[in-house]
Amino acid sequence: MKSKWLYSKHPIVVDMELASKIGLNESIVAQQLNYWINTKSAKLINGKKWVYNTYQNWQRDSFPFWSEATIRRSFTKLEEMGIVETGNFNKAGFDKTKWYTINTEKLDKLMSRRAAQNEQTDCSKRADGAAQNEQTNTRDYTEITTDNNNVLDKPKTSNSSDGVHKKIIDYLNSKAGVHYKHNANATKRVIDARLKEGYTPADFKAVIDKKVTEWINNPEMSKYLRPTTLFGPKFESYLNQKSVNSRQYQKYGTKRVEKGTDWSKHQASTETNVSSDDLKNFFRNFEEKHNGGT
Repeated sequence: MKSKWLYSKHPIVVDMELASKIGLNESIVAQQLNYWINTKSAKLINGKKWVYNTYQNWQRDSFPFWSEATIRRSFTKLEEMGIVETGNFNKAGFDKTKWYTINTEKLDKLMSRRAAQNEQTDCSKRADGAAQNEQTNTRDYTEITTDNNNVLDKPKTSNSSDGVHKKIIDYLNSKAGVHYKHNANATKRVIDARLKEGYTPADFKAVIDKKVTEWINNPEMSKYLRPTTLFGPKFESYLNQKSVNSRQYQKYGTKRVEKGTDWSKHQASTETNVSSDDLKNFFRNFEEKHNGGT
């Protein structure tokens, strides 16, 4: 009897060789994307098959076991490797839904290059092992421990995150007229947190543009044009809010008072134009009516 959990629907396929080369999550996303671009829902554009989708729909239809942040991060890594290409072929200009396709040539070259590297490494290891066996058939366990410690002590390759911090903060400083440091611990912490969630430098730029437009002329809100606020927990909502031009914010924003305002003129303009004779006649008539009534 076949279990209902085995291939009852379109399965998530994991190719072990592909996963070992580009990462488990990325290989799953690539396989699933390949499935969709070979269905009737794909569109042929410029000689390539494309599909469009939002991260929310990717999660709902293909990856319900992942968060949107994990899905975004996996697609971003595939884009950086050149395996996945993205575009915007939407008819509506405001529609930012991404279109996806696979660069099969880039994928094949990447896999071939890494396979060749692995083959060279394996040959080198076999040659080293043979030479060592010729010298001695024994090996001290202390030497093994030392070798492992040396491997762990090797420095990891930097991902140039400092450069990303600087570009983001330099852009914020130029747009908002502020002077934050890119290497401040609090600043690096919030930027790294968003990058780990899969957001890109372009997302940071979009948030900065939107909030500067919204807050720069508002004395109460302009103080929040700072990294810890812009790139904090509300980053997702800031990124997805609709863009509004600066004129609309000026229309509904805080009303400013012009410098050098002559308040006596403003007061005079609100007073009623009544002469002293009119006032005398008014009070005379009032007294006559009042005395006559008593």
